[in-house]
Amino acid sequence: MAEAVLQHQADRLKLPVTVDSAGTGDYHIGKPPDARRVATVATCKKHGVPIHHQARQVEEKDFNDFDYVLASDNQNLSNLQRIAPKNPTADVVIFGSFGDGKAIADPYYGGQSGFDECYEQCLAYSEGLLKSVYGEEIYNARKSEAGATTS
Repeated sequence: MAEAVLQHQADRLKLPVTVDSAGTGDYHIGKPPDARRVATVATCKKHGVPIHHQARQVEEKDFNDFDYVLASDNQNLSNLQRIAPKNPTADVVIFGSFGDGKAIADPYYGGQSGFDECYEQCLAYSEGLLKSVYGEEIYNARKSEAGATTS
C-alpha cells in the first residue's frame, strides 16, 4: 500500500518520483497475492489510488539506485540495514520518520479499520517525504495546483 500511496501522491502533485516496493525475504516471490491483499486494493480504490505491484526481493543495487530505502517497521529496518552494502548512497530509514516516527500498523489483523489506519499513515508519511525532498513551498504550491484542477 505504501508504494501505491506514495506514487499516487507524487503523480497527483506532478513531482518526479520513482517508487518501488520489495520485501526483505523471498517467501512471496512467484506466489499469487495473499487473499488479504483484496482489502489493500479495496482501500486504495476507495481513495482513488491505483495499485499495481509485483512481488520482488530487495537487491543490493537498490541501496544505490534509490535515494531512500524505506522500512515499514523496525524489524524490516534491521533487516535492510543487515543486507545493505557497505556505504550505500540511499538513506535507509523507517517510513514513519517522515511523520510521527511510528511503524506502519500491520493491517492484516485489524479488519477494515486496520487497512484504513495503514492508508492514513502511508498518506501522512508520503506527504512528509515529499515535503522533505521538494521543500514545503514547492509541495504546498503543487498541492494547491492539484486541488484547483480537481475541484
